[in-house]
Amino acid sequence: MNDNFYPSVTWGVPVSDSNLPHLTSIRRDQSFTTWLVALNQATNETMVLQTVRWRMQLHIDIDPERPLGQRARLSEPKTQEQPQILGKNEIIPANAMVKPNANDAQVLMWRPKVGEPVVVIPPKY
Repeated sequence: MNDNFYPSVTWGVPVSDSNLPHLTSIRRDQSFTTWLVALNQATNETMVLQTVRWRMQLHIDIDPERPLGQRARLSEPKTQEQPQILGKNEIIPANAMVKPNANDAQVLMWRPKVGEPVVVIPPKY
């Protein structure tokens, strides 16, 4: 399996008709639990082989006045925490096996420095 995390953001205000760059920072803090499983096709039984937890954090400062390729600078953390392989496997919660999954539940919010937050893209579910 190959599951690549590939987020993208917009330079402009997503709730505006203007195309000017206004983005000043990006902050992400996401935690994940992943299970490696074996599925018995005869009995439809799922057996957890390994449970892995990991977290991705970042803070990127943006200077929209700089030229493309020079606008972004990683502020923190300089290194990410390593994934943790748990010594004791966890049971997969039932809600992890049905929709909405993480991708379908994501929301894009615009949080201006002044004014109320705006939902730009609502969750699919």
